[in-house]
Amino acid sequence: MTSSEQSVRFGTFIPQGWRLDLVGIEPAEQWATMSRLAKRADDGPWESIWVYDHFHTVPVPTDQATHEAWTLMAAFAASTSRVRLGQMCTCMAYRNPAYLAKVAATVDIVSGGRTEMGIGAGWYEHEWRAYGYGFPKAGDRLRALDEGVQIMQQAWSTGSATLDGKFYQVDGAIVRPLPLQEGGIPMWIAGGGEKVTLKIAAKYAQYTNFDGTPEGFAAKSALLEAHCADVGTDFAAITRSANYNIAIGRNQAEVDDRKAWLLDHYTKQIGAERAAAAVAQNATGAGIGTPEQIVENLQEMRKLGMTYAIVNFPELAYDTSGQELFESEVIPALQ
Repeated sequence: MTSSEQSVRFGTFIPQGWRLDLVGIEPAEQWATMSRLAKRADDGPWESIWVYDHFHTVPVPTDQATHEAWTLMAAFAASTSRVRLGQMCTCMAYRNPAYLAKVAATVDIVSGGRTEMGIGAGWYEHEWRAYGYGFPKAGDRLRALDEGVQIMQQAWSTGSATLDGKFYQVDGAIVRPLPLQEGGIPMWIAGGGEKVTLKIAAKYAQYTNFDGTPEGFAAKSALLEAHCADVGTDFAAITRSANYNIAIGRNQAEVDDRKAWLLDHYTKQIGAERAAAAVAQNATGAGIGTPEQIVENLQEMRKLGMTYAIVNFPELAYDTSGQELFESEVIPALQ
């Protein structure tokens, strides 16, 4: 089966506050909102639900809530029954990798074997420094990512991990019980760094996640394929995914209404100038338009080998109608 013939698999982000997507909901009600949306996805056509691993909001840090990713993973593991559970993506430096392997294995047990491991080198400097992690240069962050992935894969395959690395040193760290999934938790290496990140993905990943534009996706895919050839892994065995912001409507007027709502929402929190920049970034791309337009866009991406789309509905905590339209008219057309 060629890439253009494959079904596209779909995941959806659950609002957790990072993208200012729980503003106006009282803290005591935020878990109920997240849980309701997770259960809705669990009952629907979605393969997976996702959260971000961040501590401070974007596009700028604010005092609005941002719920912690792996705590949510455990909560979703216990409160859903079918959907797979992912993070886009866990920052390696925020948790010791042996500890992270233990956390993820526990979540996998609680979920009945539904955990994914999204992992990357991290980038949001403000929160790194605020939390006392410093902000190492990119090369060091990427080398630490490579060592951490080695530790996690060793832990999940043997039940213990030993590595005397430059960045991480573990000596017989016991990680029991093992994850329920045979071979360990699937590894998503997120990011499109051409020399290092994609090489790490070629060595270790079952999934990648990078640029979702046609030009960017094609270029990153070609580089990934070259790295796979260099390290002796099977490029065809790696599922290539991308993330898409969604502004969907039955006609252009409804699409424009979605964009106008997002602009107003952001303006109230971060001011007009920053809001305009954020909307300009978030309200373009393959996920913007009528169902027919989005299907056409994603069909073109499928031809390039994108077979897993993870989508974000900015208004989801307040209004599920866009997600409902996507479920009824976009997902079936691509499966």
